[in-house]
Formats: sequence, C-alpha cells, structure tokens
Amino acid sequence: MRCKTILISALLLMSIPPVARAEVRLQEQPEVADAITVLDRWIEQQIGIRGVPGLSIAIVYDQEIVWAKGYGYADLEEKTPATPSTVYRIGSITKVFTSTAIMQLRDQGKLRLDDPVSMHLPWFSVPKRFPDAPEITIRQLLTHTSGLAREPDFPYWTDHVFPTREELAEAVVKQDPVHAPETTSHYSNLGMALLGEIVTEVSGQPWADYVKDQILQPLGMLSSSAAPGEKLLQRRAIGYMRLMPDGTRNVFDYYDTGAIAPAGSIVSTVEDLSLFASLQFRDGPAGGDQILKGSTLREMHRVDWVYDSFTGGRGLGYDVSHRGGKTFVGKTGSIGGNVNRLLLMPREKIAVVVSLNADDGNTFRFANQAYEIVAPALVKATRKPDPKTEEDPSWQRYVGLYADPWGWEYEVLILGGELVIYGYSYPPYDDASYGYSKLTPVEHTTFRRPNNDLVTFELDEDGNVIRIKRNNNYLFPKEKE
Repeated sequence: MRCKTILISALLLMSIPPVARAEVRLQEQPEVADAITVLDRWIEQQIGIRGVPGLSIAIVYDQEIVWAKGYGYADLEEKTPATPSTVYRIGSITKVFTSTAIMQLRDQGKLRLDDPVSMHLPWFSVPKRFPDAPEITIRQLLTHTSGLAREPDFPYWTDHVFPTREELAEAVVKQDPVHAPETTSHYSNLGMALLGEIVTEVSGQPWADYVKDQILQPLGMLSSSAAPGEKLLQRRAIGYMRLMPDGTRNVFDYYDTGAIAPAGSIVSTVEDLSLFASLQFRDGPAGGDQILKGSTLREMHRVDWVYDSFTGGRGLGYDVSHRGGKTFVGKTGSIGGNVNRLLLMPREKIAVVVSLNADDGNTFRFANQAYEIVAPALVKATRKPDPKTEEDPSWQRYVGLYADPWGWEYEVLILGGELVIYGYSYPPYDDASYGYSKLTPVEHTTFRRPNNDLVTFELDEDGNVIRIKRNNNYLFPKEKE
C-alpha cells in the first residue's frame, strides 16, 4: 500500500492512526498548515449554514494522504460522527473502477477498445433506429458515446427494484437507442452495466469478484466493496434526502442495484479512495499494487471525446475539464443520499476526495475549494528548486545572431548566467518575455531546450560557430545590421 495515512497536528483536530515520524511532513510545512486551517474553518461554516448532515474529506499529494477529516454526523439520530473511515455509497465513481477493469483486460490482450460489444456479448443487439449506424464498441461505452439510453427500460430509480442480468439482457435488445453512435455524448448507466457484463464474460469472474480481486485488494482498499455485506453496511453513512422547509430530512433505505451494479454499487471511504487516487499518479509496468501501467492511466485521463464547447470532454471512464489554464480529471457519484467527488490534478499529483450524506449536497463546491486553497501551498512546498547552471566562459563563442535560409532570425545570449536562444517574431511578440528558451548543457556543444529538442553548435577548427543544428535543420551565423 503506497499511500500512507499521516498524523495531523493537534492544531487541525484530526483523528487518524499515527505513523512513524521520519521527516518533516507536508501538513507541517507552514504554508500547507495555514492553508488547511483556512479550509478547515470554511468547511465547518459551510456544513453548518447549509445543513449538511455529515462530510468526509481527504487531500492527497502523490502517495500520501496529506490531510483528512470528518465533519458532522454519519447518522443524525445516533449522533455517529463522520470520519475519514466512514463508509459511503460512491455511486457513479464506481464507473472508473469498471473502466479500470476493462483497461486491465485490454492490456492483457483479452479485448480491444474498438471491438464491437457483440464480439464479447453475442446476445447484444439494439433496434435499427439508425440504419447506417456502425456497431457499438467498447470505447463508446467507456466515453458515453454509444447512443444508448441513459437507463434500461425499468423504473428502478422510482421503485428501487433493479433488473437481474437476465432481465437486463432481455430488455436491451428491445430498447431503441437515443442517438447514433459517436454523434454526441449521452450519459448512460446502461452502457456501463454492459461493460460490467463484458468484464464478467472476458475474465470468467463475476464483475464484483473481479473488482475485489484485481483492484480493491491489491490497492489495500479493505473498507471498499462492489457487493457490500452487512459488516461494511453497518459503517455506512445514512443517506438523507433534501432539506425540507421545516429543517427535516427523510432517510433513504439501502437498496441493491442488481445488474446496474457496475455503474454505481461500490461503497468506500475517503481514505480508501485516496489509495485509488494515488495510483493515478504512479508510473511503471503493471504488477502488485500497480494494477495498471502508467501509460494506461494517462490514456484514461486524456480526452477521448471533446465537447463542442472545447472546455472538456470524456476520458476513458473519467470526466475531463479545462479551467483556469489547467486540466482536471474526475468523477462524481450520487446515489441514495450519498454524494461524492473524486478530483484529480495529474500534472501536480494532487487529488481531493469528498463524500457527504445529503442528496442536495454539492461536493463540487467542497472539492474545488479544497483544491484552490491547499493546492498552491502543496505545489510550493514540494517544488524542487531548478538546478543552478554555472555559466561556462566558453559560451561566449555561441553568443550572436543567426538566421535560417528563409530569413527568420535567432539570437543566442547569456542572461542571468544562463545560455538562452531567442526567436525573433515579425511583427514582434506582444509579450516581451515570450520567445526565449533556456539551453541546458547536455555534452560538449550540445544543449537541450525546455521542450527536449536538442541544439548543437557546430564549430570549425578555430572554435568558431559555423552553424547550429536544431530539429535536424540549420541556423547560420549572421552579422547584425
């Protein structure tokens, strides 16, 4: 288990099992501790004014839970406090576990993402509402672009009577799609249920058993289950309906989701989901608790289907959004009065996990604020200083003006003790700082730009530059006019 739980300082009133003191922990860095204090007080005020029964939150940096805490009550009647180990129904966050299972099987060569669903589920077909439509593929189920209806033809969100696998198979072949495949993104619990059927068919294990054996247990998610028993359910937060005008809330009874389980049946804790979040920041080949290789994780995080607004899209099981110049990966889940948010910032290796037990709770608000308040402090505390390059007197021979055969000019300079190359623009850049690239020494007369392109100064016998090799093409010395 790579993601370790860390003891929070007494100032933050956190209750998590302690670990050995070895080094200065992130939450003890002054800027991080201050940010957490600000967030802690804000959450206390928010749940009070908004009448949220209970909330659990965890903030992850890479392989550590930096901070986790519970607020309010998991059970209002029994006054059971919400804690980081409170069990919640995570709803549609289940979908990223089902998607992970599909990607594991893909990496094992047991299926391909562009396989037709019917290749693995021979009984699968849909009415030909769109005569020229291609066959529905696994990839389209992952990205909600299959055109299938949001739900199979059962009123289970009304009566909480969910279909069996046999009933689901019988219903699917009679139900019209709502769109032709890959014409739009249309969220579909039905599509995710079919992915669970594919996992069962291809792996030879029931979906819930596969998720337990191949995902939850290897990650050490021991308080999580795709088919929870009584022991875990006794630890779950009571799910409450919306706040009524008189200040009361009705209670959701627990219900089993039957064949729709791959879309929303998992129960978990913010501590366990933090382990899953830490997986997203690891690299390397699959094995042990590295249940997916790093390149596959990155593949899942990339936009596979772009929204018309170009502000985000669908990854492979994940939602991807772009705001404030940053790309976020995440998933939200809501079921039976439990609302959850998994927010990932892979570039910074920061994650926020929020679960609460009110049907009208807004986990986006809490997760986004947690990121906005704490992430800058984490980035600052963990940023490694750039290695200082010592100026080499021999760099002076590189300094000067150069041009390519088309007349575009470049200048090599020494600025702040570093060798840089500046590309002139016509007309000039609006931003005066734009166009400069630092040249980091590699060996001899070869340097590397920030984008990893190599730049080599080729010299004559007297040590004078005769040309610069860049991107397999050349720049030549030029006299300033």
